[in-house]
Amino acid sequence: MAATKTSSTAVAHHPMQDKYKVTALVLQGGGALGAYQAGVYQALAESGLHPNWIAGISIGALNAAIIAGNAPEHRVERLTEFWDTICKSALWPGRPAFPWPDGLMMPQIFRDSVNTLSAWRTMTEGQSGFFQPRVPPPILQWHGTPATASWYDTAPLRETLERLVDFDRINDARTVRVSVGAVNVRTGNFAYFDNKQGKLRPEHFMASGALPPGFPAVEIDGEYYWDGGMVSNTPLYKVLTERPHRDALIFQVDLWSSVGALPRDMGSVTERAKDIQYSSRTRLVTEYMHQSREQQRLLHDLMELVPQDKRDNPAFHRAQRYANGALTNLIHLIYRDKPYEGHYKDYEFSAATMHEHWQSGLSDMRHTLSRPHWLEPPSPENPFVTHDVHRVLDTDH
Repeated sequence: MAATKTSSTAVAHHPMQDKYKVTALVLQGGGALGAYQAGVYQALAESGLHPNWIAGISIGALNAAIIAGNAPEHRVERLTEFWDTICKSALWPGRPAFPWPDGLMMPQIFRDSVNTLSAWRTMTEGQSGFFQPRVPPPILQWHGTPATASWYDTAPLRETLERLVDFDRINDARTVRVSVGAVNVRTGNFAYFDNKQGKLRPEHFMASGALPPGFPAVEIDGEYYWDGGMVSNTPLYKVLTERPHRDALIFQVDLWSSVGALPRDMGSVTERAKDIQYSSRTRLVTEYMHQSREQQRLLHDLMELVPQDKRDNPAFHRAQRYANGALTNLIHLIYRDKPYEGHYKDYEFSAATMHEHWQSGLSDMRHTLSRPHWLEPPSPENPFVTHDVHRVLDTDH
């Protein structure tokens, strides 16, 4: 059973998008949880909201490649093909992982066991079109290189990207801007690869998702790069601080929640540690940016009061660098864990779980868009606003 998708080739257009210069989709890293982002994108496409800037880290970068590398009318179909491909075993791609009928509710104790087995299969077999165990394993290599120092080989991912992504389309920045983050292994510095600054190739997206020690560093122009999530698991700050400042509608899609229950066993300790490490404190960043943007807007408005004959003053020009009159509307979605998930949730790639992640993203985005006033541009008096459907639902309950 394929993930839910639309079959219409007509491309709708949401009129609210015309009120913004930038409509950005910001995608966090999170491995198998990334199917949630595919569901979010499907809901956006259904409503006619088409991002003109997609920024991603790790699995978010791979989803970004599929979306930006296809025409709008084919994007959901290609996302479906991508996720159906990588949620099969690398050794037995033609065999269903488990005999249980997809979509049928399993008893909780059975589901826990099935998901644990699925994660174990991922570690031992790899995932079709994504990665496979390295042969020989790194501990048996006499003369390893940065590109072979890993437990898995990601060559299948390159083939999948080359099959599903039109890189000529990706590199036409006039259509969609694309930014993906990675970490330089030698310097430890974070780097963004951007189609406005150079051509993007499969290795740029692979580097963004090259999480060690599972995946190998990826060479780009003589340097080696690892997963951007090692430094920052969200490219939100990149989008918010871009110059020149422009009115923006931003959909931030996170896969890890910074808020969670106290762990009571070692498995939940590992899970909670991942949540904290990879959540990137998105809400903290947005609160900081909210305060900063209000101050920048106030400075912008005050500068408008300066007479024309006083604007040649060097102090005025210095202030111009800090002033910001742009309006920002940030729509925030965070994937919520399911009761059957554990510390392996980011590498549990069973088809049944993938479909549930996809449907969660689809449902959350549809709930968000059912509040059309949330898409309205902010007022100059309140230039930075955020909306979070989960906060509303929590309040309702």
